[in-house]
Amino acid sequence: MPDRPQSAGREAALRFVNARVLGPDGVHGEPLTLAHGRIAAQGDGRVVDASGLLILPGIVDLHGDAFERHLAPRRGALRSLGDGLRAVETEMAANGVTTGWLAQFWSWEGGMRGPDFAHSLCAALAQYDPRLDMRVQLRFDIACHADHARLGALFARYGIDYLVFNDRLPHAALAAGKRPPRLDGQALRAGRSPADHLTLMQRLSAAIPDARTMREAIARLPAGVRIGSHDDATPESRRDNRALGARIAEFPLTAAAASAAREAGDAVIFGAPNVVRGGSHGKGVSARDMIAAGLCDALASDYHYPSLSRAAFAMMDEGWSLADAWALVSASPAAVMGLNDRGRIAQGKRADLVIIDEASRRIVGTLVAGHFVYASEPLISRLIRAG
Repeated sequence: MPDRPQSAGREAALRFVNARVLGPDGVHGEPLTLAHGRIAAQGDGRVVDASGLLILPGIVDLHGDAFERHLAPRRGALRSLGDGLRAVETEMAANGVTTGWLAQFWSWEGGMRGPDFAHSLCAALAQYDPRLDMRVQLRFDIACHADHARLGALFARYGIDYLVFNDRLPHAALAAGKRPPRLDGQALRAGRSPADHLTLMQRLSAAIPDARTMREAIARLPAGVRIGSHDDATPESRRDNRALGARIAEFPLTAAAASAAREAGDAVIFGAPNVVRGGSHGKGVSARDMIAAGLCDALASDYHYPSLSRAAFAMMDEGWSLADAWALVSASPAAVMGLNDRGRIAQGKRADLVIIDEASRRIVGTLVAGHFVYASEPLISRLIRAG
């Protein structure tokens, strides 16, 4: 979604002193001044003693689906999606995310992954007016190729700027006449009987050759939309998706697919939880191995927002510099999406910042366009003393 006006621009200048700041040329100890929602050369205003604190660029999260649990608590616990979005925003802010894409499905699976819910989420976010920069990534299942006209209307209406192709059908099991795993649970969530759900999957799988020929029409979206593909397993699938405009390879499953993306000059994204865990929770490659091989441009939260900062520090523990490690969750993902106004702490850039207690590596403050969206001790006491 397009940037929304922020209240931060109305705030007085704020000056942090005695912090360690990650600037364009590395870490420095010079004062950091914020004014009118931007990084400023100088200015009057409150002075905050930030001794022992580390100030880093705000995190840019290209793919997060942990929002789903906030929008689907037990029946009756959530009166509106706006209430759920407030909880999502709070969790994102507490974990240093200043710009984030909610990875929402458009899938035959139904329920929260169906087209109707995608419409509802986009409408709720348009009404919510978040303090973070919260956007939607639409994860479009190619089996829904007949929906391409509805998809285009959704993108145009809500200003969605990121489309990712998915194919979540269990083709191998269906071709072998086997019962797909987790069939009963999927059917229950979609409001179908297991028999009806299986019949739907069989019909859609048989039509996949037609779906692949329709993806070119799906890719004809409003100008400026970034297009990616999810879980590419082979160089061939990566090349097919790239031919349709998918210049981002999101969570490729194999080194060969990641290498094909790199050779073509496409951006490669892996999950931060993969780095923290030391490997994929599924059958994918190790993100740490891909980073070491130069086959990863940026990390995304995937299913766990706290893993973003933890992954950067994990790379530091393996010998990476703070600048290079933190770029995986800030400057690099911002560059992938063409957001040149954020991801780095430099004069004139948006004051999207994460403040970390350096000894514990705990996030104690998050600012979006110079406005605090999260703060905890020891930062709160220092802000109070600053007046």
